[in-house]
Amino acid sequence: MTKSGLNCPDNGGKRKKVGILGGTFDPIHTGHLILAEEAFASFGLDYVLIMPNGNPPHKPGQVHATMEQRTHMAELASAGNPHLKVSDFEKTPQDYHYTYETLEFLTKKHPDTDFYFILGADSLVLFHTWMEPGRICRCCRILAAARDRMEIEVLGEHMERLKRDYGAVIEPLETPNIDISSNMLRERVRSGRSIRYYVPEAVEAYIREQGLYSENHRK
Repeated sequence: MTKSGLNCPDNGGKRKKVGILGGTFDPIHTGHLILAEEAFASFGLDYVLIMPNGNPPHKPGQVHATMEQRTHMAELASAGNPHLKVSDFEKTPQDYHYTYETLEFLTKKHPDTDFYFILGADSLVLFHTWMEPGRICRCCRILAAARDRMEIEVLGEHMERLKRDYGAVIEPLETPNIDISSNMLRERVRSGRSIRYYVPEAVEAYIREQGLYSENHRK
């Protein structure tokens, strides 16, 4: 995979449509994969780029696995799915990685591509606190992932605010109600409980092999 991860074949002159699903993926789980799949199918994307955060400013000191481990788990999870790709773009030594910087780089390097940035409901509500939200909105369409029609209606006010304040092009993405979090999975591993079916089998095996998230694990 290239540094940007953008290597889809020529579209016959048509603009490419690429989804971006960022996150710590500590670890990546079934909910992430279903979200990416729903975005791909609902918006006719060429593919979805899964991009582990390097050193996210909103989680200082809270990432448990290394960038290499999190990227490898994402690769294991997406193996065999041709429209899910993994990028280690944020694998750099800088202090923090801001979303606006990543998106501005990608849009400049790939002017033939429309980017669709996938956001969960929790992130959407806090989007105005991110670094340079207006610059993010100028680089992409935002897909606001909600678990059902009711949640989409509740988020409507936040979506309208982003449109008004930042000129955001934002659309709802309805997804299944799958209540899984990476924090919950880390706690299950730490307490010796099974995470089978919560993560792909290959990811479960890797976590066990590396001793990730156990009481004795040290990053």
